[in-house]
Amino acid sequence: MIGFPAVQAAPSFSSAFPHIFNKRDDLPCLIPCAIDQDPYFKLARDVAPKLKLIMPALIHSVVFPTLQGGQSKIPASDPNSYIHLSDEAEIIMEKINKHAFSAGRETQEEHKAKGGNCDTDVSYQYLTFFLEDDEKLEQIKEAYTTGKLLTSDLKKELITVLQKIVGDIQNRRKTVTDEQTHQFMTPRKLKYDY
Repeated sequence: MIGFPAVQAAPSFSSAFPHIFNKRDDLPCLIPCAIDQDPYFKLARDVAPKLKLIMPALIHSVVFPTLQGGQSKIPASDPNSYIHLSDEAEIIMEKINKHAFSAGRETQEEHKAKGGNCDTDVSYQYLTFFLEDDEKLEQIKEAYTTGKLLTSDLKKELITVLQKIVGDIQNRRKTVTDEQTHQFMTPRKLKYDY
């Protein structure tokens, strides 16, 4: 456990990849990470000058919410807290309908009068990641927050979007050969000359 921070921080430096960067240790590194990884990379920034290496830069990404809501990491131990790329269309529908946290109101009448809260509604939050049409997303937000769109309709929209995305990935995945996987996973020098 004592050595884990060093292992986590090692990719912060180009010297960790001599086969890619021609043994150069003077190339800066930009690290996209979630907030839970931040301490390791702050540590890397602290020790970099002592190691005569360039401090890495960080970009914090948004934490993807669990289906149950909240800002905690998605636990791999609970398969109902996320949509897996191997989930069939029916499973996606079931998970969203049963487990996706809704920020709609207690009753349909109250929801129509007061609207829902897009800041905490998981179906809407997922759509901000997966729906590529920004105008449609804004229309959904307006309709949901004013009560014109019900939670069930919002979940249907998300189900449609995710079933298509996951289905497309599954179909493309079927075409990948063992040879392609081996070629992709084999460490090799990139075509760039550093």
